[in-house]
Amino acid sequence: MPQGSIVKALSGYYYVLPAGQRLQDGEIVQCRARGVFKKKGITPLVGDDVRYELTENGEGTVTEILPRFSELIRPPIANVRLAALVFAVAEPTLNLQLLDKFLVHIEKSGLDALLIFTKSDLLTTGGAAGGSGAMAAAELERIRALYEGIGYPIVTTSSHLQDGVQAVLEHLSGTISVFAGQSGVGKSSLLNAMISGLALETNAISHRLGRGKHTTRHVELLPLDGGGYVADTPGFSQLDFVELEVEDLGGCFREFAASAEGCRFRGCLHLHEPDCKVRAAVETGEVAASRYEHYLTFLAEMKDRKRRY
Repeated sequence: MPQGSIVKALSGYYYVLPAGQRLQDGEIVQCRARGVFKKKGITPLVGDDVRYELTENGEGTVTEILPRFSELIRPPIANVRLAALVFAVAEPTLNLQLLDKFLVHIEKSGLDALLIFTKSDLLTTGGAAGGSGAMAAAELERIRALYEGIGYPIVTTSSHLQDGVQAVLEHLSGTISVFAGQSGVGKSSLLNAMISGLALETNAISHRLGRGKHTTRHVELLPLDGGGYVADTPGFSQLDFVELEVEDLGGCFREFAASAEGCRFRGCLHLHEPDCKVRAAVETGEVAASRYEHYLTFLAEMKDRKRRY
């Protein structure tokens, strides 16, 4: 039975690239999934390696999903190794709490992360943000120092100026990666700049709402010129913590790890426990206060969800 990989899912169809072929020149097989998957509550995902059988009409049926080494719920995609989190420095304003929420999900999923800050041409050169809400270059450097210090690589880009595009490609080369982030941050514009011949729909930001329209309607793997694939995914701005326990949250803040080993209590939630070394690290500046505040916010959100459900 032939094998392949799902490269697109749309309207109940799964588009399978046969094993050993390149997406650029391979013949995609349009497939339905066996009914048994639905009965078992299993959904094939883009990125899945599958077995399929051809039908008389030239289409196919996905008969087996091979084991996954990673899986995301939102965006729904499997077998990704790297998540590129795309945030604009302006229009919309950079939301670090949302960025940290994305990073929690990426850490829980066991993926590597790359932070991409787009629209760098909108940075102001002074020491303060401009009247339009644009970020000052000095503030972006402070943010860069914080997250690179934690261990997250960062690339700043401007699709308008074609800056940073090659640097992103170098990070994504040879692997399957996923682009994720708020709507309106320029994911589609960046992908258009990265992949020759691509013409994804883009939309200007809504100044009244402060966010963009959803221009991507489905998950699809796109081939990179230097090898590897990237998934453009539907824009979204809401994430929850359904699959994460409160005891696991601290482990998703990687800079907590060294200090947490010295906490008096195993399973310390870093709230009011005596001799909490993470809180001590916040007081000395070893752990950024902003990151700890976001940790507390997420912890309260998770506890509130538990009470309600």
